[in-house]
Amino acid sequence: MTAAAPPRPARAVESIRLHFPALARRHEGLPIAYFDGPGGTQVPVPVVEAMTEYLLHHNANTHWAYPTSVETDRVIADARQALADFVGGEPREIAFGQNMTSLTFHLARALGRTWGPGDEIVVTELDHHANQAPWTRLAVERGVAVTVVPFDRTTYRTDLAALRAALTPRTKLLAIGAASNALGTVTDVAEAAALARAVGALTFVDAVHYAPHHLVDVAALGCDFLACSAYKFYGPHLGILWGRHALLEALDVPKLAPAPSHAPEKLETGTQSHEAIAGAMAAVDYLAGIGAGATRRERLQHAFHALHERGHDLLQRLWDGLRAVEGVTVHGVAPDQPRTPTIAFTVRGRSSEDVARRLAERAVFVSHGDFYATTVVERLGLAAEGLVRAGAACYTTAAEVDRLVAGVAAVAALARA
Repeated sequence: MTAAAPPRPARAVESIRLHFPALARRHEGLPIAYFDGPGGTQVPVPVVEAMTEYLLHHNANTHWAYPTSVETDRVIADARQALADFVGGEPREIAFGQNMTSLTFHLARALGRTWGPGDEIVVTELDHHANQAPWTRLAVERGVAVTVVPFDRTTYRTDLAALRAALTPRTKLLAIGAASNALGTVTDVAEAAALARAVGALTFVDAVHYAPHHLVDVAALGCDFLACSAYKFYGPHLGILWGRHALLEALDVPKLAPAPSHAPEKLETGTQSHEAIAGAMAAVDYLAGIGAGATRRERLQHAFHALHERGHDLLQRLWDGLRAVEGVTVHGVAPDQPRTPTIAFTVRGRSSEDVARRLAERAVFVSHGDFYATTVVERLGLAAEGLVRAGAACYTTAAEVDRLVAGVAAVAALARA
């Protein structure tokens, strides 16, 4: 028997950067270092080409008996397969929507139609509000009780003891994030979902910040629903919802009478952004193209392994650099803990907006504020000044990390003057 050839090395960062025209832009005469990926990554040429190809040559509505409509149906079917490969599910379990927030509100109201007083939902403080508000709204609309599980301000992790205590036989659903978009903390969703199953509760996972950095495996996570956003992993603005097919089929979702009544299409209200769906598929294939393997899933696994190692090296470099700057406080778990390559920090004497503006003058783009993780920032006592957030992406280099650290050092020095 001939041994299988080892997978080729993952594409180098220099090769990856050639596909991102945004990296050629200059600001204040300098090349831009984009650290704003946690709020939305830059987009590679193949994604834009896929969207343009669809709009220029296949644009139509669905389910009609002429070529461009048939082609549109095929694009959507192929995209469901691509996103199923991306999360480890099945095509019939993938629904598309405007964004993760809209899909989550839609799902929450569908699930909530059968819930009422006496039922409970558990959410966590560590989550983006898109995984809090849709569920807490059911307290108003359906009289459901909501329990909020705190996070530990010393470990930056959800308090699992408090989570375990919050789950009761009355719990209908646990809503939990796989990774904090503010702090980068990766949560043990598999353990949390197992705790929820033990009391008969469903688990909904917000994987928006997790999916760009750790390859999703819904079977390993043991969840019932999971949502992510293509624009966080080099695609267009599009939300993706995965759900166990039997659960999606059973949902009583509001829909137009003539619209499909089967899953996943019954969750997709109105005409979708077909070009964005084509772009999301291209984004998955772009990531798969960084790796090697016989199947798309295998290529994704290889690519994410390589990107995770590279991201960890950048994270360590950024962590060490920022912590060495006088007046800078880094908030979050250490690089040797489960996390994403996203760092939140503050500069003594400067608001997060002021830091971001001064870094922009050096062509270093970072995010500032609360990033809709409002509860996290409030619990850290930073509601007034906010956090500065910097995230590494597949196109980030060590030289850019050094530019960021040098810029923060300069801002901190001004604050001390």
